[in-house]
Amino acid sequence: MRRLAEHGPCPVCGSSPASMGVVFYERDDGAVVAQVTFREAQQGPPGHAHGGMIAAVLDEAMGAAVWRAGHRAAALRVEVDYLRPIPLNHTMHVEARVGDVTGRAVRALARLSFSDGTAAATAYGIFVEAPHLFDTLYYRREDE
Repeated sequence: MRRLAEHGPCPVCGSSPASMGVVFYERDDGAVVAQVTFREAQQGPPGHAHGGMIAAVLDEAMGAAVWRAGHRAAALRVEVDYLRPIPLNHTMHVEARVGDVTGRAVRALARLSFSDGTAAATAYGIFVEAPHLFDTLYYRREDE
């Protein structure tokens, strides 16, 4: 696995004090993975992760997978299925990968799971090529 470099003020994986500080890695099969721990700052229901923060992590993971696959794209649609509540201070695993590509549309899938492999949330995203929105190469590997 190769660590992806952080890329600025992202609330999920950026360098700002408000960021969750998630570190993404790229596996040899192209999947993007990370360990995620939701803290009090990401709380929704008492003692559990906020649905919006869960969605943000899944969106960011899919976006990283899309970019690593060579697409300068932004999210057009993200759908999240919340399967189980996620307790705060519990280490979770996130994995995302690109599905199919049709024209400018890039589809991606992500899964947030407990350490035993049980899914807590899944996501499906459609990203659209939009290179004009980006002046920087995001989600590069640290060795690039």
